[in-house]
Amino acid sequence: MYQPYPTAGQGPPAPMQPSEPPKPVQNAVYLMYAGAALSAISFIIGLFTVGSLKTAIHQADPSLTTSQINSGVTFALVIAGFFGLLGIGLWLWMAWANKGGKKWARIVSTVLFGIDTLGLISAIARAHTVLSLVLSLLIWAVGLGAIIMLWNRESSAYFEAMSAPRY
Repeated sequence: MYQPYPTAGQGPPAPMQPSEPPKPVQNAVYLMYAGAALSAISFIIGLFTVGSLKTAIHQADPSLTTSQINSGVTFALVIAGFFGLLGIGLWLWMAWANKGGKKWARIVSTVLFGIDTLGLISAIARAHTVLSLVLSLLIWAVGLGAIIMLWNRESSAYFEAMSAPRY
């Protein structure tokens, strides 16, 4: 009968992984859930404030016909619907991935925050309602808070530990 030679040791010890994320990562995840909720609220309010959007478009360019304004509103609703649902999904996906310590998720979250910053600048420049602008600012501020928490020293140590090789 064949028996393997005994070994001197069992190899290097497996690095310990944290059982749960540190407080800054947990807080960033809670902020991401809040971002998803605010995005959902913004999406719902956007659907119910079509009249004020028509007024804002007309005030931005009084030479537009009723048909052009209605086309603009329809286009805005389709775009808002697509990006609204996409935004909610991205908030939730990034919360899940960052909570799990995925290094790529922290980078993707930062890139998405940069895109949201450009979107906020764009929202300020185009026709908008006051409520939609306030919600956009709140969502941006929540994103800023999450990004700050994801990149602090304690969070960085967590992401490094979670990406360390496992034996």
